[in-house]
Amino acid sequence: MTRAVRTLIRRLRASESGVAAVEFALTAPIVLTIFLSGAELTNYTITKLRVSQIALHASDNGSRIGTMNSLSVKQISEAQINDLLIGASLQAGSLDLLDRGKVVISSLENDSAHAGKMTVHWQRCYGNKVYSSAYGSQGANNLAYFGPPGKQITSVPSGGAVMYVEVAYNYKPLISSRLIPTATLTDVATMVVRDQRDLTQVYNTENVTASTC
Repeated sequence: MTRAVRTLIRRLRASESGVAAVEFALTAPIVLTIFLSGAELTNYTITKLRVSQIALHASDNGSRIGTMNSLSVKQISEAQINDLLIGASLQAGSLDLLDRGKVVISSLENDSAHAGKMTVHWQRCYGNKVYSSAYGSQGANNLAYFGPPGKQITSVPSGGAVMYVEVAYNYKPLISSRLIPTATLTDVATMVVRDQRDLTQVYNTENVTASTC
């Protein structure tokens, strides 16, 4: 019996039939973690790029909207702003910008009461995410700059305006929020209004509900 046990032990010691299984068990968690992390970071990067594009397109569209009147001055309306914001939501597609995000568009104009400074003449919002402009709300005046460090607007053209768009979005992880830098994505974009625009007010001849913040 002792000889048989010793023989079995020698055979087990020399056997390599389970090496692959053991190696797989040891390396699988590492390989799986690398694979899942890569998938999460790729999706995160693509989502961040899409948020950036939403901000850029919204500010560009905001700089173009308006209806020409007999004096060749464009008038903008609440309906046009609503269409712009809905367009941003459609561009977002599967991101579900309405429930998971917030778009804030601000009209930066010269502050007539403070030379060389700016004011937020009007501001409109879209989305259910709880978020307010990080740089100033409607009516804010005497502003020397607007925006985050390195991307600040310090002046607007005389008699003109700048469309400043902020987009905040709650990222939904594919696997785990531990694999991403932050779950809240934010981006900004700005465009100078191209045509001569009536800056006295936002018209509402269509009698629609304004997308106030």
